[in-house]
Amino acid sequence: MSATTEPFADRVEAGRALAARLPGHADPALVVLGLPRGGVVVAGEVARALGGALDVVVVRKIGVPWQPELAMGAIAAVDSDVETVHDQRVLAHVDVDEETFARAREREVVELRRREAAYRQGRPVTPLAGRPVLVVDDGLATGSTMRAALTAVRRQGPRRLTVAVPVASPRVCAQLADEVDEVVCLWAPESFSAVGQGYRDFRPTTDDEVRAALAGSAAG
Repeated sequence: MSATTEPFADRVEAGRALAARLPGHADPALVVLGLPRGGVVVAGEVARALGGALDVVVVRKIGVPWQPELAMGAIAAVDSDVETVHDQRVLAHVDVDEETFARAREREVVELRRREAAYRQGRPVTPLAGRPVLVVDDGLATGSTMRAALTAVRRQGPRRLTVAVPVASPRVCAQLADEVDEVVCLWAPESFSAVGQGYRDFRPTTDDEVRAALAGSAAG
């Protein structure tokens, strides 16, 4: 997609296209982490193609109370710790005090833990220490949830940390490049408006699809 502006058919096609750009990342110790929900479907195709272990890093955006779709921060967890990031660009333009932010965060922590239990279904967290890790999403708009995920993953001590996405805001890709070893993005159009513009079929991914992708992966 770096050479065309045609959208991907769906997340499966996007995952296969992404894997085709990542052959140098194949490694017996590789872990591919997908961000739920849609990122897990993309990550599943990458893990399958590269022979890596597939796992999930559960993330939740923290929405502005009166505009939930606008993320003022995000949380992520790989193991017991929950990492929090603040979106200073949003917080500079909304009147949200620390107490309001904390209450919104706690609500999302409850949902994060619920989803983690539902997706893992008793499977342990894949060890990341000393291993190459690919963190995959179906796209990046503001980057808030990806930043939270990266913060959580870095605490686990991976040997190499790479962000891989089919489509993203060029501004976000440039910012993330300073935080990881590599950013791989197939399409970062200057006219970027939303992740959905990179797909013909961008219907919401279900929890059952996430569980199916994880259940079908190799153990880490």
